[in-house]
This record gives sequence, C-alpha cells and structure tokens, in this order.
Amino acid sequence: MKKIAVFASGNGSNFQVIAEEFPVEFVFSDHRDAYVLERADKLGVLSYTFELKEFENKAEYEEAIVKLLDQHQIDLVCLAGYMKIVGPTLLAAYEGRIINIHPAYLPEFPGAHGIEDAWNAGVTESGVTIHWVDSGVDTGKVIKQVRVPRLADDTIESFEARIHEVEYKLYQEVVKTLIAE
Repeated sequence: MKKIAVFASGNGSNFQVIAEEFPVEFVFSDHRDAYVLERADKLGVLSYTFELKEFENKAEYEEAIVKLLDQHQIDLVCLAGYMKIVGPTLLAAYEGRIINIHPAYLPEFPGAHGIEDAWNAGVTESGVTIHWVDSGVDTGKVIKQVRVPRLADDTIESFEARIHEVEYKLYQEVVKTLIAE
C-alpha cells in the first residue's frame, strides 16, 4: 500500500477523516498550535511541525519538507486545509504525488475563501474539488468534483457544513482509488 502524508494548517477535520480510514505515515502542520496536531496525537499518528519564519526562505522551508517526505518514502501527499502555496522546491520533488481538496467547484472560486466567495456571489450551487497540485493556485488537473446545491433556507453555516460533509466522503473515495493504483 502507498504511504500517505497529510498536510494541514488548522483544524484538521479532513485529516481525521483520512486517518480514520487509511494508515497515515505522518501529518505535517505549518502552525505549531494547530488543532490538527492534537487530532494526530489522539489517533496515534506521527506529526511534524515547523514554520516558514524559522527558515531563511521558502526554498529552505520546502527542502526540510522534502527531506521528511523522502525519509518516510511518501507516495501521496494530501493537502487538507494546508494554507501555503506549494512552491517550486516541493513541487519539483513531488509533482504528480500531491493532491488538494478545495471547497468549491473549480475553476469557480479558487483561493482561500471558496465557500465564502461562492456564498457572497449568490450562486445556486458550489461544490467540492479534488485536484492535483501544480504551480498555480487551485489550477491543477481535476481528479473528481461534486456539486453542492445552495438551498433556499441555507445560512452560510449550513451551506458550509454540507460542503464539508461532501468533502469528507469525496476525499476518502479519491484517496482509496489513488493508493490502490
């Protein structure tokens, strides 16, 4: 079976969904106080954390990440709320092995606020996209997408909750397919 690493910057709910279904080699967070680290500890998953500001530049930061990935012989990196743009150092070493989940139906509403942007645009539906990571922001080749309707009685909170429910199912489905290849 392929070895998985999950990268997350915050809460880690998508990490938990993956880790409860598949063996995760480790979780990496770019924030030392991220809740994902507590989730990893509770699940017995190894975790690493360091921050960009601890390095001279982004290339050195990403070199440290590549070293971790290489040490653990990682086959698939799952970004799950990792709020850094993957730079050329990491991409050069792991392109074609990094996937990302995005809470919108790309190419609609790329970037850090997909749900809020869709809500503010007044769309009748948005969605969830899992895609390969490339040098752009949410521009990589789509692996799988699902539409999520905006219901007449939705609040932004209920809309967001339904998008997250779809995320959890879709991420498990895609990871299962990718690690079986």
